[in-house]
Amino acid sequence: MTPRQFPGLDSLVSLLDEAVQHTTPQKLSHAVGGGLTRLINDRALKLPDELTQAIPGQYARRLLHRSERLNYTVIAMTWGPGQSTPIHDHYGLWCVEGVVQGTIEVVQFDLLEDTGARCRFREAGRIFAGVGSSGALIPPYEYHTIANASDKTKAVTIHVYADEMCKCCIYTPTADGWYLRERKLLRYSA
Repeated sequence: MTPRQFPGLDSLVSLLDEAVQHTTPQKLSHAVGGGLTRLINDRALKLPDELTQAIPGQYARRLLHRSERLNYTVIAMTWGPGQSTPIHDHYGLWCVEGVVQGTIEVVQFDLLEDTGARCRFREAGRIFAGVGSSGALIPPYEYHTIANASDKTKAVTIHVYADEMCKCCIYTPTADGWYLRERKLLRYSA
């Protein structure tokens, strides 16, 4: 998939090219999150309609930028009313997420036990994030769900990943309180 140009992309790439060179994930996520928040709140990012269209039955993932030199990617995710993810990880990649439109609910989980195929989790926190909010996931604290908090309007988020996130693990609950781990390949939406 070829990234598309839009107003504010050059400012975003410039900011990220500098921010991802920080030496620790904590400093890097702080720099990326702060810059992303500024660009969103200043309305400097103007995503075209084709990058924010909801898809019935699933959230949409659209590539905005891939840096071959610095090995990071930026995607826009569009969440139709009530759309969400299951508990999932980021396959060991750090990520910074910013809300461009709407409100999302993020539920974080602590991994309690891992037998390989089965895991146990405990809810570790829940936040509702509105426009201009940003947050980070730094492994090993990467287990979470994301949901559009509205059942009437769409939400749009921007995600910056340490690399191209083309797979993750999703976790399906079982009747005994455990979750089954399943590897999932991720694709971009049209």
